[in-house]
Amino acid sequence: MSLVFLGLTVVLLVAISGFFSGSETALTAVSRARMHQLEREGSRAAREVNKLVADKERMIGAILLGNTFLNILISSLATEALAPRLGERAVVITTILVTIIVLVFAEVLPKTLAIARTDRFALNVAWLLRPTVGLLAPVVGLVQAIVWALLRLVGIGRTESDPVVEPHEEIRGTVEVHHREGAVEREHRDMLSGVLDLRELKVADVMIHRKNVLAIDANQEPQELFEDLLEARHARVPVWRDSPENIVGILHTRDVLREFVRRHGSLEGFDILSLMTPAWFVPDTTTLEEQLAAFREQRSHFALVVDEYGALQGLITRNDIFDEIFGDIPDEHERTVRRGVRPQADGSYIVDGTTPIRDLNRELDWNLPDEEASTIAGLVIHEARTIPEPRQRFAFYGFKFEILRRQRNQITALKITPPPAPGALSAG
Repeated sequence: MSLVFLGLTVVLLVAISGFFSGSETALTAVSRARMHQLEREGSRAAREVNKLVADKERMIGAILLGNTFLNILISSLATEALAPRLGERAVVITTILVTIIVLVFAEVLPKTLAIARTDRFALNVAWLLRPTVGLLAPVVGLVQAIVWALLRLVGIGRTESDPVVEPHEEIRGTVEVHHREGAVEREHRDMLSGVLDLRELKVADVMIHRKNVLAIDANQEPQELFEDLLEARHARVPVWRDSPENIVGILHTRDVLREFVRRHGSLEGFDILSLMTPAWFVPDTTTLEEQLAAFREQRSHFALVVDEYGALQGLITRNDIFDEIFGDIPDEHERTVRRGVRPQADGSYIVDGTTPIRDLNRELDWNLPDEEASTIAGLVIHEARTIPEPRQRFAFYGFKFEILRRQRNQITALKITPPPAPGALSAG
């Protein structure tokens, strides 16, 4: 065999081996979501990629089979051609030479290209790789049968698989990585995370607590009842009788005003309570995803929340769930970062104790834990293992907390000083 022919043959085999190596890297790292979208848009190449990835075990088996065969063939041909010329040194020289050629041109170079242009590489090779995989399928199937037979000998069944990351967590991780790389803005990351959190958060995590629920007494005179309804400034207002926790119905402000106008502004003979609608009670353990679906099914967006004993815990509206996705949207009269959060000149914040930790994390890009408590006051009490007194100070998770006001057993206001930003110079 002439050296020229040998060289051309080796170049061809190395190119084919590089094709297999790059294809393996590209097709195992390709974005399945991107390929799915391209296929929906009519891309035939994306359809071929999806068919290959659908049976990844067979695809990888065929690629490894072809790659291994080619690399051994390259080494054998080179050794046979150089042995008469180099004698006993042929094996050593051929091993070193072939290793360098295969490593650079059949492994590192195509794999690096596949990593740099993953989707494009996969789309370009799929049309040629798919018939190759089909051609090698019988051999690959035999190899797979032998492999699984050997694995069964050590107690590993084919149906067994290690736990994998749930799709929701995979999406969350992908969004977070792109955010750190600057490709996804914080607001978009928070919205996507909010959607993913709907299946994990309970109604109790975002509801308006019963202490903050505005309700009116059904035993009042019509004039007082009407005035309280207007002062509430809500579209729907719960009505209680005898006890604030005994909700007997819901008044729709719009319905009351419409009837008031129809009566030409007269309350005489106006039975406001006759316009009440039945209250809808939901368990506090309902997930936000389930509650949003229930709002859609019931064609309502207002529900009262009760615990397992039927005791009133608060209320939740559709907007409360939307706030978890889009964040709190202040009205034109608010000048603070969020209701109950007042930034100070020294970089600290005066925060109402009932402020949810999730809202602080989202609005201020903090990372305070919310597993043990839902409000910032609850977090301080949990960490302090006691109900602090005013002017007491604590430090945990890199934040400084100072209790400003306490009403009975409830922390109503506190000052929070976040840790300095990375790279910031401390005063003094």
